[in-house]
Amino acid sequence: MSTISHNLQAVDASIVAAADAARRPRASISLLAVSKTFPPAAVIEAVGAGQRAFGENYLQEALDKIAALAAALPEVPLAWHFIGPIQSNKTRPIAAAFDWVHTVERLKIAERLSEQRPAGLAPLNICLQVNISGEASKSGAAPAALPELARAVALLPNLRLRGLMAIPEPETDPARQRAAFAAVRRLYEQLRAEGHALDTLSMGMSGDLGAAIAEGATMVRIGSAIFGARHYD
Repeated sequence: MSTISHNLQAVDASIVAAADAARRPRASISLLAVSKTFPPAAVIEAVGAGQRAFGENYLQEALDKIAALAAALPEVPLAWHFIGPIQSNKTRPIAAAFDWVHTVERLKIAERLSEQRPAGLAPLNICLQVNISGEASKSGAAPAALPELARAVALLPNLRLRGLMAIPEPETDPARQRAAFAAVRRLYEQLRAEGHALDTLSMGMSGDLGAAIAEGATMVRIGSAIFGARHYD
């Protein structure tokens, strides 16, 4: 068994344990394998172990990887999620190459993604990123801005608003972790109460996976626990 396959099994066991503790079905939580900085060969190993959804932060690296995987495994349907910050001049390739975007925080970006989504492709799945901890250094819309942003994004023709994404301020205390995720969940529930057909709470990483699942995460984003320590050039 490859290391990546073994790691995927260990991550799945952690998700199962957290789901059991929260009295939730394992099937209600999906795993997004964050493959940024890792080569196509690592993604191919993960695909061989059954993983199908991958998250990427860096556009050019991601585009090269998407092309490499399509050539290597043309019969295997993969879902590619863009989870990095979005510059206005990068929306066209993102709209064309990805299935999901988790980091929409401004209407201008959403409008460009909708306009530039190629004809014939399914609507682009969108999560609005919320800056739940109010960190000046962190991307995301302010919580108070979410209702107006969600209403506008939901009207765009080539997008499908799916939910919220958040990266709370790092905390080691589980109670504080849960408090931040609970705040995101309340915003999500508020938007659903306003009529948005949301089904995705993208929150939780290796260090706070249990707290995120306890508070309703439907998608957790895990990288180094699957692929190993990151290597940056």
